[in-house]
Amino acid sequence: MSRIAFLGTGSMNEAIMGGMIAAGTDPSEVVATVRRAERAAELAERHHVVAIAGSEDPQANLEAVRDAAVVILGVKPVGIAALAREISPSLDTHTIVVSVAAAVSLEQLEAALPKGQPVVRAMPNTPARLGHGVVSISGGTNATAEQLAQVRALFETVGTVVEIPESQVDALSAISGSGPAYAFYLAEAMAAAGAELGLDPELSALLARETVAGAGYMLAEPGADAAALRRAVTSPNGTTERAIAAFDKGGIPAIIAQGAKDAADRAAEITASLD
Repeated sequence: MSRIAFLGTGSMNEAIMGGMIAAGTDPSEVVATVRRAERAAELAERHHVVAIAGSEDPQANLEAVRDAAVVILGVKPVGIAALAREISPSLDTHTIVVSVAAAVSLEQLEAALPKGQPVVRAMPNTPARLGHGVVSISGGTNATAEQLAQVRALFETVGTVVEIPESQVDALSAISGSGPAYAFYLAEAMAAAGAELGLDPELSALLARETVAGAGYMLAEPGADAAALRRAVTSPNGTTERAIAAFDKGGIPAIIAQGAKDAADRAAEITASLD
């Protein structure tokens, strides 16, 4: 078996699929399911994969997973268990079922699948769409080391992959999952500050956007350390030092820590609500 099936091919699953194909996966070995015929035609034209619309074929998901080596579930969290139960009759016992849905636990997924089915929980973030994401993987009860390595190789086409115990997923989600929004929030605040200082709002937005993006490239260099990079541009008694002192006085580190904790707590609440 070599087929890879993407069930619910929204922007994230499409990004993963596109990354895999760009890295050498044969498009003829990929099948995707979506709800609308127009979306199916779009995916088929863009990626040269088999794309099936549920609106035209009620058996689309069952057909897609038949003889698949890996099945990647990309529907909304509330629909994951129902989808898992739907496809169960067509799954091979060795097929690896991967969920990229936030908050859905391995226990919840395994309960909806045939006993013994290999399951992996993955948590990608939005930069994966550009090939610069962070993806965590956590193996279920029946996932072997070899199967985890197979899933890791698939996700490495869209970014950095880390393997963590499921107990750490909520914490990871609070940093890398929600983290892009924190960076965008910072860029928004910087742009607003520049406009307050008299810059043209469009110019200020450009400066903030390019500065945050450029800093990200510096952080992506091998061996980069955020604290060291900050110190390198913070001259004693200079302008940047004055700004950092104001941030510290305002409690920015503590605010970020509290925000991350609240995000992790909310992830746990959502998981509990799906039981």
